[in-house]
Amino acid sequence: MRFLHTMLRVTNLQRSIDFYTQVLGMTLLRTTDRPEQQYSLSFLAFGGGNPGQAELELTYNYGVDQYEMGTAYGHIAIGVDDIVATCQAVRDKAVALGGAITREPGPVKGGNTVIAFITDPDGYKIELIERAITD
Repeated sequence: MRFLHTMLRVTNLQRSIDFYTQVLGMTLLRTTDRPEQQYSLSFLAFGGGNPGQAELELTYNYGVDQYEMGTAYGHIAIGVDDIVATCQAVRDKAVALGGAITREPGPVKGGNTVIAFITDPDGYKIELIERAITD
């Protein structure tokens, strides 16, 4: 088995694509529009996606402009090599796209790992974890 993708329902597909590509540096791999079923899908990833890395599926259901987050969803985690620089880039770029930093970089409670949290335009939490990125 292998991890293929995580799906998030979004309220504005282009805004979310812009956030994940322009702010976080992901690549848009493919899109599918299903007008008869009234939804569109976009798949994004780092490093070309499957099979090397899991992908992020953004799903837009026609006419839906709000979702309930619920209490079960936690966050997506992304490893970064320089968390301070990444947060500054998010701060610089996300304002126009609706994202925000919700926890500034600092050590995780009870440990030494440096983390930060941001939200995407739909309010989904993304944890940034500082670690050396290797191929």
